[in-house]
Amino acid sequence: MMREYLLGNAAIARGILEAGAGVVTSYPGTPASEIVETLAPLAKKYNVHVEWSVNEKVALEVAIGASWTGTRTAAVMKHVGLNVAADPFMTLAYTGVRGGLVVITSDDPFCHSSQNEQDSRRYAQFACIPCMDPADPQEAKDMTLYAFELSEELELPVLLRPTTRVSHARADVEVGEIEENRAKPEFLKNPVRWVALPAHARPRHSVLLEKQAAIKAALEKSPWNQLVLRGELGVIASGISGLYADEAIKQLDADISILHIGTFPPPDGLCSEFIRHVDKVIVIEELEPVLEEYVERVARVHNLDLIILGKRTGHIPREGELDSCIARNAIASMANLPLVESPSPGEAAAILPPRPPALCPGCGHRAAYYAIRKAFGKDAIFPSDIGCYTLAVDMGTIDTCLCMGASITLASGIRFSGEERDICCSIGDSTFLHTGLPGLLNAAYNRARITIAILDNSTTAMTGHQPHPGTGVTACGDKTKAVSIVSLAKALGADFVETVDPYDVNATIETFRRAKDYQGLSVVIAKQVCVINERRAGIKRKPFMVNENCTGCRECVEFGCPAIEFEEDSDSARINLLCTGCGVCAQICPYDAIEVVKDR
Repeated sequence: MMREYLLGNAAIARGILEAGAGVVTSYPGTPASEIVETLAPLAKKYNVHVEWSVNEKVALEVAIGASWTGTRTAAVMKHVGLNVAADPFMTLAYTGVRGGLVVITSDDPFCHSSQNEQDSRRYAQFACIPCMDPADPQEAKDMTLYAFELSEELELPVLLRPTTRVSHARADVEVGEIEENRAKPEFLKNPVRWVALPAHARPRHSVLLEKQAAIKAALEKSPWNQLVLRGELGVIASGISGLYADEAIKQLDADISILHIGTFPPPDGLCSEFIRHVDKVIVIEELEPVLEEYVERVARVHNLDLIILGKRTGHIPREGELDSCIARNAIASMANLPLVESPSPGEAAAILPPRPPALCPGCGHRAAYYAIRKAFGKDAIFPSDIGCYTLAVDMGTIDTCLCMGASITLASGIRFSGEERDICCSIGDSTFLHTGLPGLLNAAYNRARITIAILDNSTTAMTGHQPHPGTGVTACGDKTKAVSIVSLAKALGADFVETVDPYDVNATIETFRRAKDYQGLSVVIAKQVCVINERRAGIKRKPFMVNENCTGCRECVEFGCPAIEFEEDSDSARINLLCTGCGVCAQICPYDAIEVVKDR
């Protein structure tokens, strides 16, 4: 066995390779993105088809098709992506799989980069399939490999649920050999199984229910379920929470029993043995009380007098991430031991200025929103979407953000309610291709009088600059057809479709004004390449500076670019070294006080 120092997501990618998967699909989303980013450069070497799919539903369906030929496949997404893929996911449990199919769904407790805290274990419960809950990168890699084997043994998909702290942790990981020899794929016609008509689905549901005993039997002896019996106080913990509990018990130096759970459904034998042994137990898990509810059911059979603490009793929070301090105090409270104060950032937090997320200096989205605000005014309604541009919420041009692709449909609903004010929704290029297309089609078909601003920076920037169908490059770097967003918008029914360069401020404002006045559906595509990708490509513009004409009006500062500061002592603005040379500030300055830095 070799050891490599790996990111949790890279460890999962390694497990996929060691399992001999032939197809891996995904839509980028933090905290899951690095799995495919690790695999893409290795795809040709190991003859694996790796793709960024247009959305998670498509990703899962492509993976399902490959699985039905006998090929091992993985579909990778973040937790909210499973919502998008839920339609095929639920029926897949009925049809089952041939080649092992692992659905990897990274959950994000504390909403580090997500719009909700969602527990994907509920989806596994809902679909009646196994779920693996890794505690660290080593388990993540090993569970990935096992999940493929279990999937083929049961002929069911298996869910792997790493959380942010597992996906983005680094550790020494024991790795094995990479499997390259795969069976020749062959789709076997079997309409009774693969065609989900009601007459076929009903007996397949019975098959799924009959497999529940086999699922429990397969997971009962799993190495990721570990029982340590000590005293009559106990802890049951799942995933990374088990590491927090181990650390807490060690710090407390207490005689406390512990049961680590790494699989769902949990092992009946270990759980019943543990529950009979203890008088009081605390269940530690992140987000939903999935394990806690299971413990309550088992206790009714094996220990009616068991005192169960957890989320329902307020000992463990139901939202946010857990940590060793939360676990320690929860266990200490159960054991009547002294509590400790949660560590605080200390004096540094009091003196450091707040640094909320912001658009990059020179970002074309900022210029586009400036133009939208000038054209539509403050009283208009501005539904928006998921992406970098959501960081412009302080510019007064983002009133809603619900889920991928919802900006256009929300805007339509607001209009159809009878709202008479102007409406301009915004959506990014990758998000538009993800789930914005049906919204635009619906708006055109139902004659919604709204303006759609498609903010095209030629990448999926928010999740790490992955390509999409509009970029002309695949996940593996191969050239492919670049889909025209202009042509798509016209084909879907929009009659007013214009493209602008947001760096040309006046022309962009004028275009949005005409879009606002258009008595129908209007689409404006604000196209400017992401400044980070420009920098990586070696494109450099001359920076700008403030000259003696500055009156301190703060018009440029209110624009919100991090490259523009205000010097209180001199009552004038200044441009710092973050300037990318976009020149937008020079165009909006009313006193011609901003100019290109002259060559020395």
